[in-house]
Amino acid sequence: MQALVLEATRELKLREIDLPQQVGPQDVRIRIHTVGICGSDLHYYTHGSIGPFKVEAPMVLGHEASGTVAEVGAEVTHLKVGDRVCMEPGIPRLDSPATLRGLYNLDPSVRFWATPPIHGCLTGSVVHPAAFTYRLPDNVSFAEGAIVEPLSIGLQAATKARMKPGDTAVVIGAGTIGAMTALAALAGGAARVILADVVAEKLAHFAGNRAVTTVDVSQHSLVDVVRQLTGDWGADVVFEASGHGGVYQSLMDLVCPGGCAVLVGMPPEPVALDVVAMQTKEVRLESVFRYANIFPRALALISSGMIDVKPFISRKFPFSQSIRAFEEAASGRPQDVKIQIEMEG
Repeated sequence: MQALVLEATRELKLREIDLPQQVGPQDVRIRIHTVGICGSDLHYYTHGSIGPFKVEAPMVLGHEASGTVAEVGAEVTHLKVGDRVCMEPGIPRLDSPATLRGLYNLDPSVRFWATPPIHGCLTGSVVHPAAFTYRLPDNVSFAEGAIVEPLSIGLQAATKARMKPGDTAVVIGAGTIGAMTALAALAGGAARVILADVVAEKLAHFAGNRAVTTVDVSQHSLVDVVRQLTGDWGADVVFEASGHGGVYQSLMDLVCPGGCAVLVGMPPEPVALDVVAMQTKEVRLESVFRYANIFPRALALISSGMIDVKPFISRKFPFSQSIRAFEEAASGRPQDVKIQIEMEG
């Protein structure tokens, strides 16, 4: 089966590779339609590793996907051949302590697409557990289905924040995850989102949204803007979605007394956090690692029109041009948010 294979750092090939296709009784085989290029895919492509996860053998990339059910296992009842679906890319052990506590994203033995040594889904078809495969509502496109995965990270963050109607939220970082977190914060009840980035083109995607105030932090102080807009009180919730270590120097200055800071982005190195500033405000600190029990909520929000992800799908490439798609994504065009690859045939 042909797939997009990362052979080594900065070396991609479209080639034949032998991938498992045997469908078990609780599995489905899915013909892949659309796959989004994620920041982790790019990091493996450009650096060959993320933290302890190192690409030591050829690996198929891709984990944000949608497609059509082509075959169902004997025990599968909620899906049928022809159903349009999207898939959670992480498969936990169903008997692990984390899974039994409802925290299956924290299972240390989770098998996650395109995380070494697990192959991803940039190939013609994949076999996946039916339990982690979700039918797309009729009014949700394949492209929207393939962006459910990053949206789910934003929704996990909003869930961890325990947002209330009328909250003011700050989102630091307007890349894919930051944009999805801003949408999730609004869906979670925020009356205002203050969205910050150094790239004006990314902020421009929210120019028409009256509930979003954008701040180009290369030109303005985010702390000053938040103080001005909140009467010196601070934001109810601050989502750190940039992964930039320098943000932590003023993170607690953005949060109101009794507020919440949610860590979404992953800094490449350890960071210093002002614990005393956090204590004197009794700031609640939350963190996010992927998501759990979120995909159905994401699909419902897209289907209802509460969340519109279409403006954030920047460009699409056919599978035959997937190497070029990765090169374009790695070039970091400021106006790009999500680049997707569509399978052909």
